[in-house]
Amino acid sequence: MKIAITNGRLVDPKHQIDARQDLYLADGRVAGVGQAPAGFQAEREIDARGLVVCPGLIDLSARPGKLETELKAAVAGGVTTLVCPPDLDPVLDEPELAERLVRQAADLGLARLLPLGALTQNLEGERLAEMAGLRQAGCIAFSQGKRPVLDTQALLRAFEYAATFGYAIWLQPQDYYLSRNGFAHDGEVGSRLGLTGIPVSAETVAIATYLTLAADTGVRLHLRRLSSAAGMAMVAKARAEGVAVTCDVGVHHLHLSEHDIGFFDTHARFDPPLRSLRDRDGLCAGVAAGTAALCSDHTPLDQDDKLVPFGEAKPGATGLELLLPLTLKWAAAAKLPLNAALAPVTSAPAAILGRDDLGHLGLGAQADICLFSAEEPWRVTPHNLRSAGKNTPFLGYEMAGRNKATLVAGQVVFDAL
Repeated sequence: MKIAITNGRLVDPKHQIDARQDLYLADGRVAGVGQAPAGFQAEREIDARGLVVCPGLIDLSARPGKLETELKAAVAGGVTTLVCPPDLDPVLDEPELAERLVRQAADLGLARLLPLGALTQNLEGERLAEMAGLRQAGCIAFSQGKRPVLDTQALLRAFEYAATFGYAIWLQPQDYYLSRNGFAHDGEVGSRLGLTGIPVSAETVAIATYLTLAADTGVRLHLRRLSSAAGMAMVAKARAEGVAVTCDVGVHHLHLSEHDIGFFDTHARFDPPLRSLRDRDGLCAGVAAGTAALCSDHTPLDQDDKLVPFGEAKPGATGLELLLPLTLKWAAAAKLPLNAALAPVTSAPAAILGRDDLGHLGLGAQADICLFSAEEPWRVTPHNLRSAGKNTPFLGYEMAGRNKATLVAGQVVFDAL
């Protein structure tokens, strides 16, 4: 189908476009920017007057839960591509399982789902999974999810193998022995509440190990969901020294700190935990500087998973529908222009994925488009969230910025115009 999106404010961080321009789509790709290609006859015109037209958001960490429900939540939030971890049920350690998940998502015709394959069999940290088969089945990289690899020599062998075949490894940096049994940041709030703490060193010790192995092997390393200013500084230094490392931050870590635990608010229990105000500010600065991309860290949970004592609550929050407004809220506080605001959820994650066809609106790019109102207010309530998970510390907050329409590969998959 040929579609013309007219009268909108076109924002494309990769190409530094922020102007009132029309966009023309054909055969699922961008066919024209600002001017229609010769002979173009639109079969549908979308009037984007008063809206921002930008690349579809790319979410580097989202658990799919009930697949159709969560993919509908994704496109409602303007997310057109999402990466899911391997520690699902069942674990994505066999090609057939990954292929089935990719096929189910494709059949739904909503957001594009890119799975991470298991780095080791059953994520037990011992024998390598069938990485070649998993890659052929659609896995874009390899990870342990939240599971550790306790044997550093086994991790070195995994890095070497991945580097040999050009595979990327995505790991959450958290030392098992320094973080086990911990529930909150090892700081004043956790101590006052009597909660077992997870020190920043749990993150930095793991980062140091992973960066050393990455430098020795040349593997492409992605560090998932940094939580500390010290960790961000280590990644920035390693990148400056030529290590092939990238990272992301959960968008909630840009707004919340250990103080938001309040009186044992289980909605504020995350993994990694919310840390100090200094850490929050360091993460904000790192994302603004382009060191890290942003993700929703979407984890839909049942109400019963949060209606328990803090230490027994499952960590995580719903995030697919909040990624856009929380990104805009962070950027407004940092006084960043819209191009800089959207880069961490469009062009930056596309670069991490190595996908030249995603995250921008240049000619030939996938026609993954998000049309949103930058100023329209809305309140976060269970009724307003399409995800099966209503768990978020932002319940009751008024957000600015609401998605109005989403296209994936040139097909309208969400329309609230």
